[in-house]
Amino acid sequence: MSSRTPTTDRAADVAALFDGARLTLARHLAGLRKSDLAAKVEKSPTAVTAWESGAKRPTAATVAQLALSLSVEPGFFAIRPDDVAALSTTPHFRSLRSTSQLARDQAFAYGQLAVDITTSLEKHVEFPEPDVPSLPVAVDDHDSDGPERAAQLVRQQWGVEAGSAGHLVRLLENHGVLVVFSPEQTASVDAYSFDSRLRPVVILNPIKRDYYRQRFDVAHELGHLIMHSDAEPGGRIVEDQAHRFAAELLMPADQIRDLLPATMGGNVWPTLARLKEQWGVSIQALLYRARWLGRLSDVSYRNAMTTISARGWRRNEPGLISAIEQPSLLPRAVELLAQEGIDEMQLVAQCRVPVDLFRTVASRTPDSDSPVSSDGPTMTERSGGRVVSLLERRQAAAEMERR
Repeated sequence: MSSRTPTTDRAADVAALFDGARLTLARHLAGLRKSDLAAKVEKSPTAVTAWESGAKRPTAATVAQLALSLSVEPGFFAIRPDDVAALSTTPHFRSLRSTSQLARDQAFAYGQLAVDITTSLEKHVEFPEPDVPSLPVAVDDHDSDGPERAAQLVRQQWGVEAGSAGHLVRLLENHGVLVVFSPEQTASVDAYSFDSRLRPVVILNPIKRDYYRQRFDVAHELGHLIMHSDAEPGGRIVEDQAHRFAAELLMPADQIRDLLPATMGGNVWPTLARLKEQWGVSIQALLYRARWLGRLSDVSYRNAMTTISARGWRRNEPGLISAIEQPSLLPRAVELLAQEGIDEMQLVAQCRVPVDLFRTVASRTPDSDSPVSSDGPTMTERSGGRVVSLLERRQAAAEMERR
């Protein structure tokens, strides 16, 4: 009897079409360093480096071993029409000091996987062409009005009418930006963005479920895509520019200046509450905007923020809208294809990605079922924080399906 199995057959096929960049992607999704993966497959880190760089190609047996160790199908390593990793710019992460390189690599890999899945779905469904204007702003330019002009350009080119910018996630999707939630395991990394050259991407933090703050995050990341395509991410001035872009996009100065409070007396808090609902931004953002536009003095602003803190509103501001904006580009595509007889598992097989990650990428809502366990072999302790494999869940999901 032959000892060959479907898996070994697939591994043999993939060995001839092995793409080292796909191995790097899987390793990053698993939150592993090269030395960690080398230990799992009982090879040297030098061998892993050679496979990932393309200097050497693993044997079929090693491909099968890599697939088993990383909890992916061998087909995950096969060459794709587009090398998303090579096409993508460096993501704009915030709080770089508090985020380990391992966590950043994993988050970036997830974003690349989302582009990969989108590209695969585009074989069946036509998505909006990317239409994001470019207005570069120098990374050391602290004083010019570049961010404000960039925001005004977007409102003009995208036909945003006066007043609130409306459903911001939908606005981005309608202009070809891919917006998805990240898995909860990566929630330590805030919202981030990058341009894959195939499609600009915004990844949302799954646990920041505040309608008003989420909209500011989306606007902030859009600012990076428009102003900082070649900028080194994470700089203070760059982040400040993205904040100013978001403020102008959501609260245009010429429209909101006269509505903002000039003092903190009288009925200022009910007024702020009304403005919050009208413009879809937090009271804190309105107060900051009032100070930036010269309506509030520094002293009044500080006193107002003291009140915000005393009321416990720093993290939990009162507001009428509890549901966050949801992406619809990918979930709607999956639904349309199902109506045409192409079911989810066929799409997963075509994408050659773990089913649970496919579902997370194509979800309208944050993946609340993600196991955020702090125990077991899925957790890797690092000096810069904990990184949980995004691929181990495949085994857990398979075990649940077998029960």
